[in-house]
Amino acid sequence: QVQLVESGGGLVQAGDSLRLSCAASGRNIGVYTMGWFRQAPGKEREFVATITRDASRASYADTVKGRFTISRDNAKNTVYLQMNSLSPDDTAVYYCAASPLYSVGASTYNYWGQGTQVTVSS
Repeated sequence: QVQLVESGGGLVQAGDSLRLSCAASGRNIGVYTMGWFRQAPGKEREFVATITRDASRASYADTVKGRFTISRDNAKNTVYLQMNSLSPDDTAVYYCAASPLYSVGASTYNYWGQGTQVTVSS
């Protein structure tokens, strides 16, 4: 039922920061664990970050830990991904997703956005 739309992607230079947004509609995201995943061309979709329904806990992939921060504003029905110290390795399409479970596994996420492109140049 919930629809997710990502935004905020773009072209940045290595070392720059970017903030992605995921706007939800049709359902209150407060009932979902929310996550961010990313996929580079020719590669599998990989876990980036996830946050509990009440934002009491968050988990991150080792590749982004310390650089990325996931947050949510349930009143605005929006999830964010703050990305700092970006490198070319972060270049990918970033997807927002909703899950009934707190999980890092893509298979547990029932709803997905269309993705937003993040490109980091050297």
